[in-house]
Amino acid sequence: MPMPMDTPGNTTTERLRLDGTDLVLRLTPRPSRLGLLALHGDVEGGTAELAEEVAARTGATCLIFTQPLAPPVHISSHLLAEAPSRTLATFVSAVSLTVSLHGHLRPATPASIFLGGTNRAAAETLAEALRTLTPSFTPVTDLSEIPPGLRGLHPRNPVNLTPEGGVQVELPLTARTQGLRDVPPEEVVAGVTEGVRRLALSRN
Repeated sequence: MPMPMDTPGNTTTERLRLDGTDLVLRLTPRPSRLGLLALHGDVEGGTAELAEEVAARTGATCLIFTQPLAPPVHISSHLLAEAPSRTLATFVSAVSLTVSLHGHLRPATPASIFLGGTNRAAAETLAEALRTLTPSFTPVTDLSEIPPGLRGLHPRNPVNLTPEGGVQVELPLTARTQGLRDVPPEEVVAGVTEGVRRLALSRN
């Protein structure tokens, strides 16, 4: 069963157990109807840090999933939506469009940022910003060029649960870490931030 945890400020935290794995969900609500999501914060290094930084810079709501007990395991995104979580429900009800950050380790495409999810117009908007501000990496929006497991099209994937659906951003290792640190490069932070800002402006 979910157990609430008190945290300072507006951030709320919830602890869940799903299929034997302990999860901690941390939600920072903000007025924006755009949401940043990192479902595999301890599994896909740098994604939680990127989500938090972009959300802080853009005023977006942010939800992070982490696993406090080692070793972390990868749980498919659509299965995370099955957890009896009031925090995820709050996020989905507060946000109209989601940008969900993930990591991939495809050796054949070490510089590709794959943009999946059901909102294809939003994916193109993010891609335009990344092309301008993130020259070390190549955004890919053509679903036929995105590996099937990275397309983020499952209807129960949390990125697609908000009213306008969302964009699943799959980042290679060097786009989300620097050396041994889970710190995304500034060009990636800048590119994703600009993309989220453009998405927010398009809704005003």
